[in-house]
Amino acid sequence: MKLTDKALLGTLAISVPSFNKLDKQISLDNTIANGAVEGSLRTHKSLLPTSELLKDIKQKATFIRTSFYTNTLPWGMKGIALLPSANYLDFMTLFRKHKAEFEVLVDRFCPQYPQLVQDAQSLLGTSYKPDDYAHPDDIRRRFSMTMSITNVPADDFRCVGISEAEEALLRADIQATTKQAAQDAMGEAWQRLYDRVKHLSEKLNDPTATFKNTTLDHITELCSILPRLNFADDPNLEAMRQEVEGKLVGHHPDALRNDPDLRREMGGEANDIMAKMGAFMGASV
Repeated sequence: MKLTDKALLGTLAISVPSFNKLDKQISLDNTIANGAVEGSLRTHKSLLPTSELLKDIKQKATFIRTSFYTNTLPWGMKGIALLPSANYLDFMTLFRKHKAEFEVLVDRFCPQYPQLVQDAQSLLGTSYKPDDYAHPDDIRRRFSMTMSITNVPADDFRCVGISEAEEALLRADIQATTKQAAQDAMGEAWQRLYDRVKHLSEKLNDPTATFKNTTLDHITELCSILPRLNFADDPNLEAMRQEVEGKLVGHHPDALRNDPDLRREMGGEANDIMAKMGAFMGASV
């Protein structure tokens, strides 16, 4: 089956104003007061320091970006990611849900914006500058979130206006670029699993290391999503995923924190799995 039948390409664009601004005058004053070199001290101010809704919007945007990177694989050009068809429905359902929540937060924030600007006058003191703030009528359009989905480039095309020889060269170039991008994307899938196992191994094999719940949560999450990211149906990657899931997932973090024997045993298992993965991945680890 062709790659064009196995995956799509996605681009996520999120716009959220930071409402943080460099204050050049305060930066200069601090530089002089501290006898520092010009340009070495830069002071940024929070334009809306008390807005909890703005914090919620930023957190939601961060969550969506993280989910996008988790559910896709890199595809050659910056900003474009490979979304395996097997993961399309799950991810787009998640995306649409959280985009709707993002829009609700923004719609709640915008009516509050004029009052927040007014409050900033007393909160920022002499550092308050009206020109730092967008007009209330313009604020809504500064928030946006879009997901663009396109097909993976196909090599069965026809170009009008170029010779057959040039068309053949172009087709060969697209084939080579697509093949390399697909290999790199699968390499990323392998690397993600390897990195999770390595991080777990380091924690397990260091008796003094702090073992956090998220260490297991992250590897559990990856094991659940990796079958949908494995667009090439790589049997070796699936075998390694199953071994990780069978041997390293399922223990409660407290058991690993409180049972030195279990911790050493799992540390050895993690090292063995890393060695097996290294044999498949070669120089990339």
